Amino acid sequence: MQDKQSLQTSPASLDLALIGNCQISALVDAKAHIVWCCMPRFDSTPVFDALMHSAEGIGSEGVFSVEIEHLARSEQRYEPGTAIVRTELWDAQGQGIEVIDFAPRFITRDRPFRPAQLVRRVRPLAGHPRVRFRATPRGDWGRTAPTLTRGSHHLRYILPELVLRLSTNVPLTYLVDQSWFSLHKPVSLLLGPDETLDAGIEETARSFEEQTSLYWRHWTHRLALPLEWQEAVIRAAITLKLCQYEETGAIVAAMTTSIPEAPNSGRNWDYRYCWIRDAFFVVRALNGLSEVGTMEGYLNWLYNVIRSARDGHVQPLYGLGLEADLPESIVEGVYGYRGMGPVRIGNQAYEHFQHDVYGSVVLGAAQAFHDMRLFRQADTKDFEALESMGEQAWLLHEQPDAGIWELRTRARIHTSSALMCWAACDRLAHVAQRMSQPERAALWRTRAHAIQAKILARSWNEKRQAFVESFEGSDLDASVLLMGEVGFLNPQDPRFISTVRALETTLCDGYFMRRYEGRDDFGFPETAFNVCTFWHIDALARTGRRAQARENFEAMLSRRNKLGLLSEDLAPATGELWGNFPQTYSMVGIIHSAVRLSAPWDSMI
Repeated sequence: MQDKQSLQTSPASLDLALIGNCQISALVDAKAHIVWCCMPRFDSTPVFDALMHSAEGIGSEGVFSVEIEHLARSEQRYEPGTAIVRTELWDAQGQGIEVIDFAPRFITRDRPFRPAQLVRRVRPLAGHPRVRFRATPRGDWGRTAPTLTRGSHHLRYILPELVLRLSTNVPLTYLVDQSWFSLHKPVSLLLGPDETLDAGIEETARSFEEQTSLYWRHWTHRLALPLEWQEAVIRAAITLKLCQYEETGAIVAAMTTSIPEAPNSGRNWDYRYCWIRDAFFVVRALNGLSEVGTMEGYLNWLYNVIRSARDGHVQPLYGLGLEADLPESIVEGVYGYRGMGPVRIGNQAYEHFQHDVYGSVVLGAAQAFHDMRLFRQADTKDFEALESMGEQAWLLHEQPDAGIWELRTRARIHTSSALMCWAACDRLAHVAQRMSQPERAALWRTRAHAIQAKILARSWNEKRQAFVESFEGSDLDASVLLMGEVGFLNPQDPRFISTVRALETTLCDGYFMRRYEGRDDFGFPETAFNVCTFWHIDALARTGRRAQARENFEAMLSRRNKLGLLSEDLAPATGELWGNFPQTYSMVGIIHSAVRLSAPWDSMI
């Protein structure tokens, strides 16, 4: 049973920090509660899942917490340029502690050290504060309490899915009994694999923190940042990097499952998998900052997908370890984020036919044929593999599919899908030219022109004076803004300018843009979709409305949470964040918009 006396306020507006190391991640709330963490992978069963049991607030089960008695206020921030979070907790008498949270990540013995481990360091800041520690991991989505065994300086939590070891210099009796005690000196807690530490607890924690901080600062140091909005771009870039499961190279769409897109909407999905579409945008954003390592890791994963494709068919998403079957089910007995279930695991979209995926494959891989910085240059065999994706794009470009928004109950010839099929053919023409294969370049160029002509003829709606959601359709859809992003149409083309105006009139709530105007499987969308807002900002800049683009971008930045993170959706009336968190699509938008809108560096020199 939950300890009702320990219930905290609801996690409103997703005021959470992300820590991680490209192996695991965790979400830390403003009061230093770790409320979500899956081990040993992003898509594993959570060991801390209080976020999904928060109908009455964050309780004492499925949480890893550091508490100060008589809490009066808290402050939280990232250590600049790192994935390390510092939370200060102060009591009513002015006594305080600092909690430092991170997952170790650094280079040792010429390879990345990224254990499935969380490190918490706690030190007194003022007075003699009384504190309490709770570590209550759960298995099977909160239904199974661990078997607890005690060592000399550690606790072992035996769960159905794994065994965790908590090594600490906190008195074990206080930890097991969840007792309040006075904190007079720094303490550390290291939770991870059931392995013995190579050195003392405090020495290990301190060394891990120093090396992890140095790693992230070096990583940030190499980014090619825009002149303006650098803090926002750095935080977005680190967040995107944390979403890569580096062991395989896969990139998850978000770290959570089943945070609803709107209150009590039932639009609750599991995003802890690699969508090829989303991953392409992540790679593109980081490449734009001259961070190509993420792309190299992702391409290793992607070419495994391509070469295992049956009859050329590629799913929209796969598991982190290339799992193709991701059956969707509802977890019974879990009430969900703020009680707004259901909680789902798996995602039925793996069964979909979404033809834009072939464009996302080619676009995600094309740079490797041109970029001489990469450790492994793409070769003719890679080109042959990509051509198989182009063949699928050509075959399917005017066939109905589920579309970019993954509609479950209808299929249409979606403009965005045809657009990405065009992009596949167009980029293959460029790659063929690079590979000195003029005949193949001519073939792909001819096919790209043919698809382009069909889109221009069949997606334009004269009555709406806009490119619309589907061939011969009439509904407006924000995804057509990608025409500018992928270079399909000159942004000064009157038809593109008119489309932008039409979308603003129909889909915008102030600064923020919804996905589409038509009904879907759940009715009409209630919230703005953050990446659509960023697509709109990009379109404004491309069409010469730069001042308005900057204004909209600033408005979007102001809706980030206190740590600079965004989820998938936003309620325009309240500014509250909804949807899975943090969402890679949204963090990509921050980078793209900042790079496009920033004043040039030479303006300051």
